[in-house]
Amino acid sequence: MQTDRNSIRKLLLRWAPPLILLLLFAVFVVRINMVEKTELVSREGQTFEKGVVTEILQDNLQPDGTRVGEQRVRVQMTTGVREGETIEMTSASGYLFGAPCTVGMKVIVMQSVAGDSTVASVYAQDREMVIYVFGALYLLVLCLVGGKQGVKGAAGLVFTFFCILFVYLPLVYQGHSPFWVSVFVCTITTIVTMYLIGGPTMKTVVATGGTVAGVCIAGLAATAFSAASGITGWNVSDIESLLTLSNTNGVQVGGLLFSGLLISTLGATMDVAMSIGSAISEIHAQTPDMPRRDLFKAGMRVGRDMMGTDSNTLILAFAGGSISMLVLDYAYDLPYQQIINSNNIGIAIMQGLAGSFGIVLSVPVTVLLAVLLYTRHKKAAAAD
Repeated sequence: MQTDRNSIRKLLLRWAPPLILLLLFAVFVVRINMVEKTELVSREGQTFEKGVVTEILQDNLQPDGTRVGEQRVRVQMTTGVREGETIEMTSASGYLFGAPCTVGMKVIVMQSVAGDSTVASVYAQDREMVIYVFGALYLLVLCLVGGKQGVKGAAGLVFTFFCILFVYLPLVYQGHSPFWVSVFVCTITTIVTMYLIGGPTMKTVVATGGTVAGVCIAGLAATAFSAASGITGWNVSDIESLLTLSNTNGVQVGGLLFSGLLISTLGATMDVAMSIGSAISEIHAQTPDMPRRDLFKAGMRVGRDMMGTDSNTLILAFAGGSISMLVLDYAYDLPYQQIINSNNIGIAIMQGLAGSFGIVLSVPVTVLLAVLLYTRHKKAAAAD
């Protein structure tokens, strides 16, 4: 009986505080999402509905395999006010809008209804189910391969995605600083993810502290690069559209670039911090009498091995995201001075380098924090 009571007490001590905090966080999320959005574009009468292509009336496929102009197709609507009806419409041959329709293809239809009149066109292929299936498959593989830790990692991933959609976006939309909102979101998601993986342990505290420190260092590095190079959040390619949000809702457009950098840095920094925190925890558990100086050196050796690969992570990620631009620059044979001083290249370099600064410098911070916290009881006992 006493053993059962102790087990219940331990469960309450572990899960009661986080559940209470999670409940308060849920109330906070509900409140910040009670916002009236300013209508930027009138969409009265316009909806996006689902349908299935039943017939190709006029194809635009050329003998060389390209498509020119528009297709004329019949689509049976499966949702909306015209559900069950078959409507004749067009499908553009563009790469951004429209779809190369075939009989039986599921499509998304952009339609405007006014009384008995309907104007409709194919917007895109219906990819919703594909996205859900592949997302579910990833989570399933993560759980099967990772076991219990994989399930916790999947829960942390879902929570992070939830925070970006329902915490970051509403707060930024309401005019709060994107930089500090991203710091808040990164901190919350780090705490939850680390707690799920490591539980209420000192390792969790170390990994959380190292992650938040690395993310903040990345932000500071980006700010310094911005001040020295003149590149700001106002130099992004879609600034014209963002200015509308700035004028109508007070969105701090200039900080979006740096807040995005912090969020993109979070995953890699979290990986480094948890790996180092776990390694030093094991070293200390096996050799509890190891002096702090030697424990710090051991942790740095582990961290340096990780730097060799993780230092490339974000640079390659941002380079991969800019590969289309790099191919165009190469094909047009642009002068080096034009390329190196362009805003797009400067932003990509800033994101890669600043994020890597955060990853690299999070190593000594995490090691130092781990050494201080893991050995504090031994120092206290020695003092007594």
